[in-house]
Amino acid sequence: MCGRFIVKTPPEELARRFRARMEAGAVSAWKPRYNIAPGQGILCAFDDRDRKCRSLDYFHWGLVPKWADDPNIGWRLVNARAETVAEKPAFRDALRYRRCLVPADGFYEWKTEGGVKQPHFIRLRDGGAFALAGLWEHWSHPGGSEILSCALLTTRPNKLMATIHDRMPVILPAEAHDAWLDSTLTDAASVRPLLRPYPAEAMEAWPVGPDVSSTRNDSPSLLKRHEYPRATDFFDKLFPGHL
Repeated sequence: MCGRFIVKTPPEELARRFRARMEAGAVSAWKPRYNIAPGQGILCAFDDRDRKCRSLDYFHWGLVPKWADDPNIGWRLVNARAETVAEKPAFRDALRYRRCLVPADGFYEWKTEGGVKQPHFIRLRDGGAFALAGLWEHWSHPGGSEILSCALLTTRPNKLMATIHDRMPVILPAEAHDAWLDSTLTDAASVRPLLRPYPAEAMEAWPVGPDVSSTRNDSPSLLKRHEYPRATDFFDKLFPGHL
């Protein structure tokens, strides 16, 4: 899955990189984030049919389908599996008609080692911003309130991610952005080939401290490398000289 990520690239650079017009409200609301979690607002680049351009604005992380009676369903729809997304009622229409790019500078994943979950930070080797594949929806309440929401797609891990977790977010290379956002491609089969693991050799990862587990913590210090004791080190302390 993908449950935490960061965005620190300035809005002007994001707008240029994703060739999108960033809404004025989004620009004023932007600040660097180092621990974005489900339920919060995340930037999404999408095909804005009303304005006939590509827009960059904040959506609620946790997709709320049009047919939902309760918007709290979004808490269960944070991620969509690439292998089954075309068949799931909550996601299949969005896959055909409402795809988006979610800017990120890196993401976190937890590795279980010796019964302990150890958070890791993962990014591209060049350290630049990249696009996560997303889906979005527009939900309207009978009382008049509206929610723009999204979910992130995940896929099987590449060789690097396989050492940490059994899933990874779908990272779309720049040359795939236009196809992913192309609203004329409404056949799921036409975009499914884009939902593959990103090349492992273009990524890097390192362990970070446990503070990232709390959403109250949101600072650059979360990215600092943190070395966890190995399970064998703990055993050696309990039983010195056992070898």
